[in-house]
Amino acid sequence: MLDVMDGTSAQNHDHGHDHGHDHTGGHEHAHTPHTHHARHAAHETGFLKRLRHTLRPHSHEPADTVDAAMEASAAGMRALWISLAILGATAVIQAAVTALSGSVALLGDTLHNAADALTAVPLGVAFLLGRRLPTRRYTYGYGRAEDLAGIVIVILIAASSALAAYAAVTRLAHPGKVTNLIAVALAALAGFTGNELVARYRVKVGRKIGSAALVADGLHARADGFTSLAVLLGAGGAAIGWTWADPVIGLIITAAILTVLYQAAREICRRLMDAVDPALVDQAEHALHATPGVLGTGQVRLRWVGHQLRAECEIVVRGDATAIEAHQVAASAEHSLLHALPRLSAALVHADPQPGEGSDPHAILAAHR
Repeated sequence: MLDVMDGTSAQNHDHGHDHGHDHTGGHEHAHTPHTHHARHAAHETGFLKRLRHTLRPHSHEPADTVDAAMEASAAGMRALWISLAILGATAVIQAAVTALSGSVALLGDTLHNAADALTAVPLGVAFLLGRRLPTRRYTYGYGRAEDLAGIVIVILIAASSALAAYAAVTRLAHPGKVTNLIAVALAALAGFTGNELVARYRVKVGRKIGSAALVADGLHARADGFTSLAVLLGAGGAAIGWTWADPVIGLIITAAILTVLYQAAREICRRLMDAVDPALVDQAEHALHATPGVLGTGQVRLRWVGHQLRAECEIVVRGDATAIEAHQVAASAEHSLLHALPRLSAALVHADPQPGEGSDPHAILAAHR
């Protein structure tokens, strides 16, 4: 989910970034390996940290950002295809048992597992698109394709819940006998095992690469695993002659699917509205205030583009600072942000002079606000 992913620890921060500054002098700035290591040394304490930094060099160059994005996409693709294989095999087993037993509860679980397996398709397309470089039309790149994939996933979940509900209501209206109960129970256990394996793997990889869609899909798979266990209750009820038990469990499974649907839709909507965890904004403001030469901050904006963060920040510097000095403070502020925020790929830092008495550096823009 988005909230979980937004709280990814800084330990998972990828140090391959591209970044430009919008400073007082309007200069573009890029760290060279030499200047980056010189500045980074100020943030490190202790011989072991300096040694680790030396042995594992990193850069903020644009080419390294592309490599990092491709690595993240490759990890995401592996997670998707492995998930597809596991859930596909689980769905096939459950479908075969459903055909033999006539269990509506197992049918609902099968439909949901099949839909979950198929979510690998839109996410796979999104990860492939995310590897493409920005263009003059798509200047931020194609990372938002993951959010569009999230919409497709929500639609698939909704469709599976509708089919499961229809089957359960029909069985309640026209009761039928469930056979091969031992096979139904084993298929339910297979559904739980397959979903839990996929959930653990998707959430782990999703958090590592910062993909909200993949984390959400993993949590969805975990919920599916528990709904699979509910099929056992339906089989137990059918074993003692409760013909209504199987369709009622089918309705319960439908309700569980709807809960997952609500959570997934909420998080995808938040992402589309550029929502971030407020704690990330607090981290950004703290990093800016801690930067030497920064006297204050203005607006701090963060947004997710795919599984990378982008920042737009305003800082206040001395009113008598030269353009070069303001540029250096802004560069240091961005450098602080890159080490304070997980998954930050770029930061645009604007330096404003500290206003003097009766002066407003933005007076010329007042009529446009």
